Amino acid sequence: MRHLSVPRTARQRLLQASITAAFGAAATTLCGPVAWAQQGAGAQTTLPAVTVVGDTEASGTSRVTGYVAKRSATGSKTDTPIIETPQSLSVVTADRIEAMGALNLKDALSYTPGVGIAPYGADSRYDWITVRGFDAYSPGFYLDGLPLRNNGNFGVWKTDNYGAERIELLRGPASVLYGQGNPGGVVNVVSKRPTAEPVRELQVQIGTHQRRQVAGDFSGALNKEGTLLYRLTGVVRDAELPAGGMPDDYYYLAPSLTWKPSSDTTLTLLSQFSRTRAGAYTRTQPAYGSLLPTAIGTRLSPDLYISDPEFNRFHHDQQMIGYQFEHRINPTWTVRQNVRAAHLELDYQQLNPGQFVTRNAANPLDPANFRWLSRSPFSSKESISAFNIDNQAQADLRLGDWQHQVVFGLDYQRTRIDQVSRSGGTAPDLDTAAPVYGVGGIQLAAPYFDGISTLTQTGVYVQDQIKWRDRWVFNIGGRYDDAKGKLRDRLSGMDIAMNDSKFTGRAGVVHLLPNGWAPYASYTQSFLPTNTVDPATGTPFGPETARQYEAGVRYQPEGRKQSYSAAVFDLRRKNYITYDAATFMPHQRGEISVRGLELEATTELLPRMNLTAAYSYTQRAIVTESVNASEIGKQATAVPRNRFSVWADYRFENGIKVGLGARYTGSTRGENEASPARVPSATIYDAMVGYDFQQWSLALNLRNLTDKNALTNCGATVCYYGAPRSVIATATYRF
Repeated sequence: MRHLSVPRTARQRLLQASITAAFGAAATTLCGPVAWAQQGAGAQTTLPAVTVVGDTEASGTSRVTGYVAKRSATGSKTDTPIIETPQSLSVVTADRIEAMGALNLKDALSYTPGVGIAPYGADSRYDWITVRGFDAYSPGFYLDGLPLRNNGNFGVWKTDNYGAERIELLRGPASVLYGQGNPGGVVNVVSKRPTAEPVRELQVQIGTHQRRQVAGDFSGALNKEGTLLYRLTGVVRDAELPAGGMPDDYYYLAPSLTWKPSSDTTLTLLSQFSRTRAGAYTRTQPAYGSLLPTAIGTRLSPDLYISDPEFNRFHHDQQMIGYQFEHRINPTWTVRQNVRAAHLELDYQQLNPGQFVTRNAANPLDPANFRWLSRSPFSSKESISAFNIDNQAQADLRLGDWQHQVVFGLDYQRTRIDQVSRSGGTAPDLDTAAPVYGVGGIQLAAPYFDGISTLTQTGVYVQDQIKWRDRWVFNIGGRYDDAKGKLRDRLSGMDIAMNDSKFTGRAGVVHLLPNGWAPYASYTQSFLPTNTVDPATGTPFGPETARQYEAGVRYQPEGRKQSYSAAVFDLRRKNYITYDAATFMPHQRGEISVRGLELEATTELLPRMNLTAAYSYTQRAIVTESVNASEIGKQATAVPRNRFSVWADYRFENGIKVGLGARYTGSTRGENEASPARVPSATIYDAMVGYDFQQWSLALNLRNLTDKNALTNCGATVCYYGAPRSVIATATYRF
């Protein structure tokens, strides 16, 4: 979603054979040495007992031991086996997040198919990701099934990996379940919840960039009857960003409470409070000087920080509180209500990097012309309030061989954004040969946006999950949404109102074979109000729409912790708004078509060995219809044809554990094929080594093991480097 009025320049600068056999080679390569080590280990050592909470997966929101989840609520808003979901779905469990040392959401999703992390390079502020070629960060992620809506603004809701029980990714349009949304998919973070089994965990981390972090997770019963449960999760971090000694300080507190007066009724209160006091770190550089050499054959150091640590600031405060209520009226009817209220305050400013400054126009090849870089100041102060409620009534019916699980829903969301943003002004040029920061002379321009945006959506939906003879599953759903947007523009004194309504549908079928195979097919739709005015005509743009055909197959052998999937899809997005690179004016490009294949394997190959592997083949991601004929046939986003990732970890009987991962991203022509040359392919390696003994768990995680300076994307004039190497040592004590 975008603002209701003038397009936001600075924002756009930021945004620039069998399945088993398919993964067999990777599994053999990684497992071979481990199997040999296991056979040659000699005398076996008995490990001390370690407390494990929830060895079996009780529901689609509960803890999963290991990597393989079998249930989810994201794909249907009901607790449903994943194998019965007619759409591609991945679950990243807390155990997997911990083993990989994933510090943020994009790290956690870096080994899932169809996902591009860091399309704008390393970024301390935001978790930019793309799913099936489309931005998944706007209009926002989901937390516990409710939206974390943003409007293309800079104050974006944040989630915490330590507070997550699982992170789930439903690929493709999902408006029938969630209303307005991005066609690439839904990212839903499931919070840790109170448990009857005691959880007592303390964790300490130290690492690169002066990282010092303490975290704790505690849960259990508050009374003898076990009807009142609590959980308290918290994080405190004192750290620096990779450049300029800027702070990266943070705290997070998530208290929750569950009341179960009977087996038919559950009320869970969920809350989160976080504060970030940090600078702003990105690795953006001119295309000529990074991807390509300058005219005199020079390149800038990838570690050169072009902004200013003394000026940059990213202060982010966020509070959320809500509840999830469920009551089983009788064997047929169950009602649910999920509610959350949230507030966010942002104070953000940064110097954005520019281009080389010509110091000697008479001699274009003078080295002085490739030494100084311009910079432009930017700031945004925002106050955001949000309210979400989702009411559901579920009927479980049986008619002979037919079982129906019908969900009737009514949801409402409201987001109010009070924002003052400035872009441009004056700032001193940076001497790349001898950078000096904090010299002053920075003056911000007048606000380009000063207003209050209010966004509301009311949706009515119905879904029927039908099962016939425990072999066929049909999913049919429809939804009607009424979305409204209002803008009070304090610069012009104008009030602008918009209204969009849309019906979306979904249909899918799964055939459950007795040997664990489940082929499926589905058709899904989505819509997204643009809330943007065409500056050329003064009339509102129409809503974006999308539709997807998907066919796939899953394999989950009975009684094993193994899950394999393959999917092919054809996804089309219409009325897609982008911004002109020269004028930053918005226009609706017409249609973008994405077709591809995705493979995923998540399995416990051997006792104490977990493996996850993913492959994405994008046959095309191009503009197929546009008012600008020159755009047709061009790649719409920086989507490589091939992506592959594999991670495996193994825990020896003596408590030593090791893990190794590789992430390959193929080459692209950059954003909108605007890059002056192909962005090269890159392979990034991650590793883990650790030791478990008694109640202790020690781990050393290395992300980007070889410290490779890989470009993740390029535009016409700028390029983005991925994150540098990070080394984190973690000690966890469970008692």
